[in-house]
Amino acid sequence: MALHDLPRKRLTYEDYVLFPDDGNRHEIIDGEHYVTAAPFVRHQRIVVYLAVSLGGFLRQHPLGELLVAPTDIVLSPNDIVQPDLFFISNERAAITRDANVQGAPDLVIEILSKSSRRLDRVIKRGAYERWGVREYWMLDPFRKGADVWERTAGGLLRSLSAAAGDVLTTPLLPGLEIPLAEVFKD
Repeated sequence: MALHDLPRKRLTYEDYVLFPDDGNRHEIIDGEHYVTAAPFVRHQRIVVYLAVSLGGFLRQHPLGELLVAPTDIVLSPNDIVQPDLFFISNERAAITRDANVQGAPDLVIEILSKSSRRLDRVIKRGAYERWGVREYWMLDPFRKGADVWERTAGGLLRSLSAAAGDVLTTPLLPGLEIPLAEVFKD
């Protein structure tokens, strides 16, 4: 039997906690290790804008909690992710622990970068779908747009492909409006 024919070990949270603190984002999805470089400044500006906007909204409307990376979400023993931002409703607050979050958030937001495009679009979206994320926003600073996937009986289905002039809203946070023109302001 050749080495490549041997079954690979599926990594778990126990393996994850042994990864080096090297400034990169380490995640495990379906037992596979993924590493992405620290985000660029443009990416982080978008994260800050969204954190301030969503955080301000949640102070006025205490519907749950907003958290940002690096916060570990343990979706399963073989799926540990660190989305850029995520929201957990008050009804699901029990999934939050001191060390990590144990289960799927209600809303996950990822900002695409060149190094994370395939990971966010395909691999992480698949994990979010498998483990019950209710809504997934993927913001693309290169095209200055966003794609929104909402949970249906068939899984996460794209409900919106928005451009820079559009406004993001969500039934999870009634009254919230995020103008993409402001998100992508240079």
